Amino acid sequence: MQKLYLPQLAVIDQIVDETADTKTFTMHFDNPHYNAEFRYLSGQFVEASVLGVGEAPFGFCSNPNRTGTFAVTVRAIGRVTRAMHAMHPGDLLGIRAPLGNHFPLQEVQGYDILFVAGGIGLPPLRSLIEPMLDMREKFGRFTILYGARTPADRVYKTRLEEWAQRKDLTLLQTVDVPDETWNGPVGVVTTLFERTHIDPAATVAFTCGPPVMIRFVIQDLLAMGFPEDHIISTLERYMKCGVGKCGHCAIGHKYICVDGPVFSWRQIKKLPER
Repeated sequence: MQKLYLPQLAVIDQIVDETADTKTFTMHFDNPHYNAEFRYLSGQFVEASVLGVGEAPFGFCSNPNRTGTFAVTVRAIGRVTRAMHAMHPGDLLGIRAPLGNHFPLQEVQGYDILFVAGGIGLPPLRSLIEPMLDMREKFGRFTILYGARTPADRVYKTRLEEWAQRKDLTLLQTVDVPDETWNGPVGVVTTLFERTHIDPAATVAFTCGPPVMIRFVIQDLLAMGFPEDHIISTLERYMKCGVGKCGHCAIGHKYICVDGPVFSWRQIKKLPER
């Protein structure tokens, strides 16, 4: 735990423009020994600091099976994120990680898997999708539903094309506002449910996105007959310290930074501000 209070310097290796306001940062720790020993799990997050500016939390978007580097996807919406967007490969970030709990992986082997993502909610789910695809034979039907405001607002466009070409998964995408390049579905992500074949009793669903989207996704999954512990979501709260000390992210008796950010609906429904 002591290490989690002190940022470790990380060198930015690559910055990829995902959308007009979103970039993915791939990095490694400057300390070779620390970098070689560093491990994290799908669903966990980092606290990234820009010296002289501040610190903010970001979920891992990279595959935990690929050691040596890690990545986060960042939308420029505040002081820290705008400062990160002004950085270049070779610049240094302070990183405290890994923080929080994680998605179940071994526990859901043998089930059909459903991912429902909205906009910038795809990055933390990608950290689970990719290790699951590394062991694809361990799961049944594999479905990814992804919605974004516009075609240009979709992140990981190259990876989406790769997933779309795979024969062992189903990827369906929709946008709220189409343009001349879009010939796919139009509407919110929950409209894609009617295009899928889902057995709720045999499926575990993972969802992440804007809170209003998550609310309607869970509502529809429950209406389909999903068991409460087969619905797994992340909760959004500004996790200031990341280690359960400041209380900034408390919801009732739970701290999102240490008890989450991953919760089942069975856990979420007990929270006072669900």
